[in-house]
Amino acid sequence: MSTALLTDRYELTMIDAALRDGTAGRPCVFELFARRLPGGRRFGVVAGTGRLLQELRDFRFGDDELRFLRDHAVVSPETVAYLESYRFTGSIRGYREGELYFPGSPILTIEGTFSEAVVLETLALSILNHDSAVATAAARMSIAAGDRPLAEMGSRRAGERSAVAAARAAHIAGFGATSNLEAGRAWGIPTMGTAAHSFTLLHDTEELAFRSQIDALGVETTLLIDTYDIREGVATAIRVAGTGLGGVRIDSGDLPTVAAAVRTQLDELGATGTKITVTSDLDEFAIAALAASPVDSYGVGTSVVTGSGSPTASMVYKLVARQDAAGGWVAVAKASADKGSKGGRKAAFRTLSRGTATSELIAVSDGFEQVETAADHPDARPLQVTFVDAGETDASFEGPGGVTLARAHHAVVREELPITGLALSRSDPALPTVYEEA
Repeated sequence: MSTALLTDRYELTMIDAALRDGTAGRPCVFELFARRLPGGRRFGVVAGTGRLLQELRDFRFGDDELRFLRDHAVVSPETVAYLESYRFTGSIRGYREGELYFPGSPILTIEGTFSEAVVLETLALSILNHDSAVATAAARMSIAAGDRPLAEMGSRRAGERSAVAAARAAHIAGFGATSNLEAGRAWGIPTMGTAAHSFTLLHDTEELAFRSQIDALGVETTLLIDTYDIREGVATAIRVAGTGLGGVRIDSGDLPTVAAAVRTQLDELGATGTKITVTSDLDEFAIAALAASPVDSYGVGTSVVTGSGSPTASMVYKLVARQDAAGGWVAVAKASADKGSKGGRKAAFRTLSRGTATSELIAVSDGFEQVETAADHPDARPLQVTFVDAGETDASFEGPGGVTLARAHHAVVREELPITGLALSRSDPALPTVYEEA
């Protein structure tokens, strides 16, 4: 299924005008970055790149798409003819999925002619803004949870396709499982889930519901104990399943108080190995508040799939360098108040001191060639890798394998943050962004 019309109309009208005036073929460098971190957060997490690469493979204007453009006179017949053979033949470099980013970080650098690169703006931003917002929220929840497992359970609070993308982003940033089966099929994420309150309400008694679930799933299952009275629910669960019951789930009430009471009751009944999972509108702050409670795992829904108050990462896609009429390279930048950009092609490094990150170092060049490489910064970690070279995509960043790599990368790079970067309170970014001019 083509992804070519998952875009804004002005992308195509710009191409139409550029083809008319002869500038469509000018080599250009576009950059995807965030001017600031939303919500006063101390870092952001890159997510969505692997999805973008897969969508790029299907970015083709087929018969249906071209017919729509003609029928609605979106662009001229000449531009329709150009789009018919559109293929991205440029290059894309950027931060790996799971990497941390800060204000000004060149998350993606897209190089190609103006016409083939500008048209990717909407698709790239729609994917990375959503997925990075979810991953950033998920990372904060993972930090708050510590070693306790997290499961993503927010499918019913998002669009059907956004839910799958959100599960993927949350897994990259530290969530161990998802309730979404399509996310499991498409991205290889472990899935989980047992029963909702409706299953208990279906049966004449809570005991009959518990017996039915155990008959189907075994005593290692997790029983939902708060449909009626929680204390009675715990007693019934252990009476039915025995002390080997895998777990109980609490989805309501004052969770620290209820979890403590449930743990005490389970232990008194001899079910010392039965785990407690809590759900109920959790976010990173609620999870942090449960740190001292006898909770074994968390299920998070609405908050994670909506970015926990910051549903977009506020990334933008700007032209930062182009060739002029004479073939020379020039840096270009937007100068609008509060919306300025930094022109020039960039190389990004994370400076480190004894394994702890100290800054986001960005070397800027007016020209086409990179002026600095890893050899110029032996005490820093290069942040950019090549995703697409001359139109050919590196498939290792796609599919379930790409998700596994991104999850592992995130776990490593998060350890580089200074301790202040792990705080949940609003503050300045954990690392300063330092520009180094050529």
